[in-house]
Amino acid sequence: MPLPRLIPCLDVACGRVVKGVRFQGLRDVGDPVELGAAYSDAGADELVFLDITATLDARAAAVATAARVAEQVTIPFTFGGGIRSVDDACAVLEAGADKVSVNSAALARPELIGELAETLGTQAVVVAIDTEQGRVRSHAATKDAGRNTLEWAHECQERGAGELLVTSIDRDGTRGGYDLELLSRIGEVVSVPVVASGGAGNAQHVADALGVASAALLASILHEDPERLVALRAELRELGVELR
Repeated sequence: MPLPRLIPCLDVACGRVVKGVRFQGLRDVGDPVELGAAYSDAGADELVFLDITATLDARAAAVATAARVAEQVTIPFTFGGGIRSVDDACAVLEAGADKVSVNSAALARPELIGELAETLGTQAVVVAIDTEQGRVRSHAATKDAGRNTLEWAHECQERGAGELLVTSIDRDGTRGGYDLELLSRIGEVVSVPVVASGGAGNAQHVADALGVASAALLASILHEDPERLVALRAELRELGVELR
């Protein structure tokens, strides 16, 4: 069984990394390329970059940002935001990304997942699921997508998603711990890797998440101090977590 992954997540708006609490009160925390390179150097297994305003602004994916990142990091990275077609996805991969993440566009037209999987391979297709109280939300969590979270997770797998990135909106940015119950329930209905997102505050939170998910997304816990990742890996090993 593959060892769990630690994946710093960089939410990007207007070319800058931002972070808030429950998707609100966003604050600037740095340059995406600089932060990405710092996490790469600090031992991250992968990176995730999400252009969180692309859908709201009806913009295309920020291919130029993906290209800048690819020039500076040496680890795999996923890029999402504004990807509405196979052509959009191909442009991001050609710029240097290893995977693409889709969210609102997949909810609007679920067939997109299968189209991406057929063209790119399932290993390159990540579906991001933003969820609250058992319901999926879209457009940076501003709209109810009219979908049950567990049912949507299963459908995404059936349509060809190779990985699910599950963010608990009510835990996002709180540093109060991941939604372990939700992650466990999703793990019961899908067999693809699930990336836990929303709530990391300390090493024990991350260790708990890695007990029910394949990877842990990290944001607030790291952004003010990217070198914290080095210490976090050591703390997890002390807790008995086997890492790459």
